[in-house]
Amino acid sequence: MRDQIDLLATVTVLGVLEQAYFALQVIYARRKYKISPPETAGHPEFERIFRAQANCSEYFPIFVSLLWVAGIFFHQGVTAAFGLLYLYTRLKYFQGYAVAAQGRLGPLYASAWLLWLLLGLAIAGLLAHFLQPHSFTRMAALAQPLQQHGAQ
Repeated sequence: MRDQIDLLATVTVLGVLEQAYFALQVIYARRKYKISPPETAGHPEFERIFRAQANCSEYFPIFVSLLWVAGIFFHQGVTAAFGLLYLYTRLKYFQGYAVAAQGRLGPLYASAWLLWLLLGLAIAGLLAHFLQPHSFTRMAALAQPLQQHGAQ
């Protein structure tokens, strides 16, 4: 089983490390500009770094969910490759945003496109899974107790 998910697990751990890097950048910016928590306003560079980290954190659960569903139901290797590309675009997004707000746009569009691609792979994989002949037998078996309960 491990061979079927090793690439997904690797990309997930790399994503977690990337999130930790982003969080550390916020800590360093807080120290550099003397902005104590819970403050989120101050020097413009701090605000951009803070926003970049928050934005990346907001999309991370979506990314991880799609990575695993697409990897399990579509293809682990293809999904892991797109996952690595996504992590790279988020790094470029963070770096671009830290310099200037406009610097985030190209990587933002690329990472959004990759999320839509992962969603498409996940849906394709799930459809293929449920539309296989053995899936109909399993779904009918699952629905049988519900049908019996409704007849009472």
